Amino acid sequence: MLAARLVCLRTLPSRVFHPTFTKASPFVKNSIVKNSITKNQWLLTPSREYATKTRIGIRRGKTGQELKEAALEPSMEKIFKIDQMGRWFVAGGAAVGLGALCYYGLGMSNEIGAIEKAVIWPQYVKDRIHSTYMYLGGSIGLTALSALAISRTPVLMNFMMRGSWVTIGATFAAMIGAGMLVQSISYDRSPGPKHLAWLLHSGVMGAVVAPLTIIGGPLLIRAAWYTAGIVGGLSTVAMCAPSEKFLNMGAPLGVGLGLVFVSSLGSMFLPPTTVAGATLYSVAMYGGLVLFSMFLLYDTQKVIKRAEIAPMYGVQKYDPINSMLSIYMDTLNIFMRVATMLATGGNRKK
Repeated sequence: MLAARLVCLRTLPSRVFHPTFTKASPFVKNSIVKNSITKNQWLLTPSREYATKTRIGIRRGKTGQELKEAALEPSMEKIFKIDQMGRWFVAGGAAVGLGALCYYGLGMSNEIGAIEKAVIWPQYVKDRIHSTYMYLGGSIGLTALSALAISRTPVLMNFMMRGSWVTIGATFAAMIGAGMLVQSISYDRSPGPKHLAWLLHSGVMGAVVAPLTIIGGPLLIRAAWYTAGIVGGLSTVAMCAPSEKFLNMGAPLGVGLGLVFVSSLGSMFLPPTTVAGATLYSVAMYGGLVLFSMFLLYDTQKVIKRAEIAPMYGVQKYDPINSMLSIYMDTLNIFMRVATMLATGGNRKK
């Protein structure tokens, strides 16, 4: 599941620099005009196939080829509508999240939440959760520093900006390899190599985020503040909600992740100026933002549950670095989607 989140993360930066919903290029506009003229001529062309048919060609039912052409046809009006639907979907999700924050935050639920149980937690549970979020903050800081360093290194930045299969394959291999490495090393038995692998993983994630720096510092700062608000609000919801309220969402979230995963891969092959490409892009972008917000609720309660039940002296002890990786990936996915929305929204207003 973590590997799928990495794929969803990698496919976004290249799309930021090809805004789907901005003004169309002259080529796209000409192709739209030509296609509309061709269709009108086809409707008025006499049919010479059979004598039993009328002399004027009637509109036939759409065949598979025509459906394919319609899906791949540039149509800025349809693309704009798809984008608007995606933004309304995100707005609806934000309204639901705000309602949940008010409901659980004001104590309107009859069940006991994690924030009430924190009073009776042993000290080691509090230490585990504290160390987990300290590593989360450290990972975010290291990722930001890595992204800044790579953005100021022309060779590495040019490599990350390429859309070639070599770049994509190398990035996938680095992300998955670094993630597997950091999770395979024991936190208690090998603290040194564990922390080195953690630093490497954060650096690789910074390389993935680095292409976003081209949209400018002000937009990235706004995206960071918005992401902090989203993560903080959802974490509060997860803390105030009943302790296992969101742990039952694993199966639906897995299905949603599969959908966003396929849409992210499909958006790499279809141009965003087509209806099909714009639809896949919207599912990966807006659907992904809502999905990873829900994953944040699930993963937050999962971390709390793991901190509560992991034995003090068991064979497999609590690992704060491994525990925070899922929340860290959720945060990065949310941040990159918020930054992309701000960038494309700004381009659309021009």
